[in-house]
Amino acid sequence: MLAIRKCDVDVTSSPATVRIAGTIVSPAGKPTHRQAHPKTAKSTRRVSVPSFTAAVLRSRLVQVAHEETDHLIFFSRNGTPLTTNNVRRRLRAVLGDAGIEGVTPHSFRRTVATVIDRVGGADLAAELLGHSSSKITKEHYIQPDEAVDPVTAQILETLAPKHADGAS
Repeated sequence: MLAIRKCDVDVTSSPATVRIAGTIVSPAGKPTHRQAHPKTAKSTRRVSVPSFTAAVLRSRLVQVAHEETDHLIFFSRNGTPLTTNNVRRRLRAVLGDAGIEGVTPHSFRRTVATVIDRVGGADLAAELLGHSSSKITKEHYIQPDEAVDPVTAQILETLAPKHADGAS
């Protein structure tokens, strides 16, 4: 998300969309910059976003209205790309103030994968995350569902002893 530019966002469509077409890299000894492609070719995609995300994007677009179309939506106060370390540090501070521990940016990615899996399946979750198959998504992102379908209880009711009056 740190590599999203003004030109990658379409808040005029319904739902709003974001094109994922780059990533932020921080090579050792060199400045952090936007790389014009994501990790894999499959990772380039257009993602529809929920209304609460579209509202944030609209607000950010207003803030950068005077900038060029390739300007980043999220950036440091100096106008440079945010690094994942910047984001982790700020998230830790905010969550620490709220008394919450153990949440990382990756936790949000796992939560999204799990929620999408529960409603739309692992393949849809993998597509959203930009994975080439659902195998990695299942192994590393989707929290296993321990619940067995409650219909099993109804089925097992057929095994209940019958009383003479017909009640179980």
